[in-house]
Amino acid sequence: MIKITFLGTGTSQGIPVIGSQHPVCLSDNPKDKRLRSSIMVQWENQNYVIDCGPDFRQQMLSIGCNHLNGLLFTHEHADHTSGIDDIRPFFFRQGDIPIYATDRVVTNLASRFSYIFQTENKYPGTPALDINTIKKNTVFSLEGKQVIPIEVMHNQLPIMGFRIDNFSYLTDVKSIEKDQLKKLNHCDVLVLNALRINPHSAHLNLEEALEMVSLLKPKRTYFTHISHLLGFHDELSNQLPENVFLAYDKLEIHSS
Repeated sequence: MIKITFLGTGTSQGIPVIGSQHPVCLSDNPKDKRLRSSIMVQWENQNYVIDCGPDFRQQMLSIGCNHLNGLLFTHEHADHTSGIDDIRPFFFRQGDIPIYATDRVVTNLASRFSYIFQTENKYPGTPALDINTIKKNTVFSLEGKQVIPIEVMHNQLPIMGFRIDNFSYLTDVKSIEKDQLKKLNHCDVLVLNALRINPHSAHLNLEEALEMVSLLKPKRTYFTHISHLLGFHDELSNQLPENVFLAYDKLEIHSS
């Protein structure tokens, strides 16, 4: 059994969007306030986070996390990576922090955060990483759990989703090839992005996300990476099919 905590369920701007007068951005409902998308996956005494965006520090404080076994990255976009410097408190206590990402993502991070990745003459106090490169069809292990990478397309950018046991996490999906779809059969829980009502070039909209749920038939589905243009949390939740839910920040669920 694994525990999943939604650290953030919003799209790249979060909700509320800075300066927006959209009704969802003005909502008083805590479930309409969304940090950038990320989850923590836990089993036994293991804490792994998938993606660390600009809200990472706030997310770690909000759940009282005091140790981190590793970070998995779906892709290099800022809303999924720009909090990497805030792993420092974990590094100071634990030493090098393992990260898991494709070669392309590691190269991108090394360029943007060179002071973290350099090995000589490092500035004192910068964190150090244990870098593990992953590939779309190569299973890897995390402390007794097998992780199956699943390549999805974010417009023209291939990115990684992950399956751990019968739990699968996909974000920033627009399309999935058939060979990768097979990895999602017989899911207990599927987490999938559903950005908004109208179509988008790089993300599933609500209709497309529901079509994918109908195709894959997981036992339960939670939508994430949500923009204010999807609507109010409570109103949309009442319209979704049975066993399909809108995730919200700090929601905790379990999967076999």
